[in-house]
Amino acid sequence: MTLDEMKRAAARAAIAYVPDNCIVGVGTGSTANHFIDALAEIKGRIDGAVASSEASAARLKSHGIPVYDLNAIDRLPVYVDGADEINHYLHAIKGGGAALTREKIVAAVAEQFVCIADYTKRVETLGRFPLPVEVIPMARSHVARELVQLGGRPVYREGVLTDNGNVILDVHGMSIVEPGKLEGEINQIVGVVTNGLFARRRADVLLLGTEHGVETYR
Repeated sequence: MTLDEMKRAAARAAIAYVPDNCIVGVGTGSTANHFIDALAEIKGRIDGAVASSEASAARLKSHGIPVYDLNAIDRLPVYVDGADEINHYLHAIKGGGAALTREKIVAAVAEQFVCIADYTKRVETLGRFPLPVEVIPMARSHVARELVQLGGRPVYREGVLTDNGNVILDVHGMSIVEPGKLEGEINQIVGVVTNGLFARRRADVLLLGTEHGVETYR
């Protein structure tokens, strides 16, 4: 089984967490795309979706799934998204696709956050994958200096603007043993919109695609 097939299996398993007649929160990235495709097969029993990026919104609409503004809905029972890394506490790093702020907003609203990933994304300690930080453009150099003080090596992701019109700094070289603490420290830096640590709002369920099938962690 290839990694892509493992992603697809995890994404299809997440359909079981989608209640009938609800609005579904949908993430961004290759694994989330598999979920969108699986969601299209049951679109008759859901009311629509909230997307965490313009790219996901376009894919949902291409399947004929209505896409709603988050401000227009009363509740969001479930949010399904991938991760760039996730540990055994279900703390994650996200933002490889530069959608971390909207992902974090949708995850905060959702009653349940279901993470879907292949087995290579599960790690003991976060930080091998560079930590994305969304930054107001004029603050990029200031934020980079502050991130160096926290022990990281920030690299400007050239040529990338988020859906919010901001830039991304990818922070390399950090072994993140206290994800919740670091998440708060980075968010306190003036000019930071948010960072890709999902620790304070961690996943509730992890569906992990492996060679032996989909494993469930809570």
